[in-house]
Amino acid sequence: MPPSPAASAPASRHLRLWWRRRGRAGAVAATFAAALLAAALLLSLSYFASLPLAPASSSALVGLTLLRRAEEKGALCLDGSAPGYHLQRGSGSGSQSWLIHLEGGGWCRNLKSCASRQKSMLGSSHYMERQVEFAGMLSDDEDQNPDFHNWNKVKIRYCDGASFSGDVKDELQNGTKFFFRGQRIWEAVMDELLMKGLRHAKQAFLTGCSAGGLATYIHCDGFRALLPKDSRVKCLADGGFFLDVEDISKQRTLRAFYSDVVRLQDLKRKFLHCSSSMDPGQCFFPREVVKDIRTPVFILNPAYDAWQVQHVLAPEASDPQHSWQDCRLDISKCSPDQLEILQGFREELHDAMREIKQKKDWGIFIDSCFIHCQTLNSLTWHSPSSPRVNNKTMAEAVGDWFFDRREVKELDCEYPCNPTCHNLVFSKPFKG
Repeated sequence: MPPSPAASAPASRHLRLWWRRRGRAGAVAATFAAALLAAALLLSLSYFASLPLAPASSSALVGLTLLRRAEEKGALCLDGSAPGYHLQRGSGSGSQSWLIHLEGGGWCRNLKSCASRQKSMLGSSHYMERQVEFAGMLSDDEDQNPDFHNWNKVKIRYCDGASFSGDVKDELQNGTKFFFRGQRIWEAVMDELLMKGLRHAKQAFLTGCSAGGLATYIHCDGFRALLPKDSRVKCLADGGFFLDVEDISKQRTLRAFYSDVVRLQDLKRKFLHCSSSMDPGQCFFPREVVKDIRTPVFILNPAYDAWQVQHVLAPEASDPQHSWQDCRLDISKCSPDQLEILQGFREELHDAMREIKQKKDWGIFIDSCFIHCQTLNSLTWHSPSSPRVNNKTMAEAVGDWFFDRREVKELDCEYPCNPTCHNLVFSKPFKG
């Protein structure tokens, strides 16, 4: 079950993450240890772990901008506060190119969990950091980010609980005010960015991580429609391809969760691909959403998504005997039978993307790592120690695809075949 925001922020109160480098010497591990102590990056879906960043001097701090006239526009966070974004201006050859990143952070399925989010940065701008680091795909360092370093870059904060999708007019829910206005937040922030130069973009890239990756699928074509017809516009979802699969107890945990989200924020009417015979939760899965997308999309996902393994495939509620606990913490501790199930999960991902693989203008990078989002971390995005598939870092693969240098369909072999993976190791299961 996806974690409540109260439990998920900040992550360090619940567990610590260590990089595990299989088949590497101790000297390499020591190098990463220094980075671990230097800084951390929240994984966007559940905020359940932190990733090491390069030293702070190589990552820019970018201030928070609150949306103007948010109340007038009805574009409000769950608690009624103004939504926000972080904008770093581009320069030189990148001055008319824009990279927009949609933050992730899970969803809330009922009024209780949404009320908890109202008291966190996932539901209120009152709790958002006033400055955040831009690293990985958002970095202004050419070594870290060779193709997009000098672009205008924007990180849009996530505070609506439904992947920037809801638009419920009635504020009162059981006597308490809730603002389910993700769609209005999306539209209002886009309007403001268009006024700040996005409307003149020659190149634009909509990206998102986790729940923000799902939002990227949802808004990709709408983003394309805002921009000049002769501009290059594409989208990328990082760790956002959530699977509608049975868990180890034969229940569809995430579908049930999504059904609650869709009903709570009245989302079904938004998805034209949904038929009346479909469970409401099915409408929210990327496998369904992508069927209607016309704009080129790059799908970047780990085959063994750590968040999905812990909360979709083997949630704690489905494992009363705790037989999966070690495997959920560390993929290297999975039994042969558990690994067989994980390989089946990987096959489900490949099957869900069968038609996408045939689309020449779409890109794919599926590594065999036990991790979640990877594009906003300098070590995983583009560094000498980054994960590689067919000897390409994800930054190289994404750049090649965006600029049409080659067709990119990078599909990794089965775990544990890839020694370049950074596999997450948890000290205890996250209490979601």
